[in-house]
Amino acid sequence: MGWFDFVRSPTGNAVETLQIPLFPLNTVLFPGSLLPLKIFEQRYLDMTAACMKQRSPFGICLIDKGSEVGAAAQPHAVGTLATIGNWEMEQLGILMITAHGGRRFRIIESTVGEGNLLEASVELLAEIGPTPLPPERERLLPLLRRVVADLGKERLPEPHRFDEAEWVGYRMTEMLPIQNLAKQKLLELDDPLARLEILEKYLDQRKLLGE
Repeated sequence: MGWFDFVRSPTGNAVETLQIPLFPLNTVLFPGSLLPLKIFEQRYLDMTAACMKQRSPFGICLIDKGSEVGAAAQPHAVGTLATIGNWEMEQLGILMITAHGGRRFRIIESTVGEGNLLEASVELLAEIGPTPLPPERERLLPLLRRVVADLGKERLPEPHRFDEAEWVGYRMTEMLPIQNLAKQKLLELDDPLARLEILEKYLDQRKLLGE
């Protein structure tokens, strides 16, 4: 059994239901993350235009079956809300945006709408709230601080919440060179302390942490 072969538990109580368009991708977006995206398919150009006009979010989910282009892909059930930050149209028909990761959600029901755009009814997953980083997990910080410094504030803007378990766990997970399915499983975990424990064991096994 590998470090990431644990039972998924997206069991946070739903606090709100939304109708949103979905953007299935071969990547995992985490709360608090920034994800640059190149939009060129008409369905997603229309989606981003509507989201910018209405100032509404869309959902990013890891693809379970299918591909990013063409027919609507089947996504994993748990994803992350995304809002559009910076955007730029370098040339006609190609839009560059920065997606900001927000709350996690679970898909209740999805349908394929006009132009093969996937639309879904989703429930937002309740978050525990800011959880202090336990002293025994502070050994994760030197590695994380080095990575954050290397990436710079443009990639990881402040505030850097090194004292919060959720923030540390999400940042460590998105930066690790692990398979997307492992990242998806860690996204789905409700317990930020359990996420940190798994990450620490993984890094210890590879001797990437100090004593």
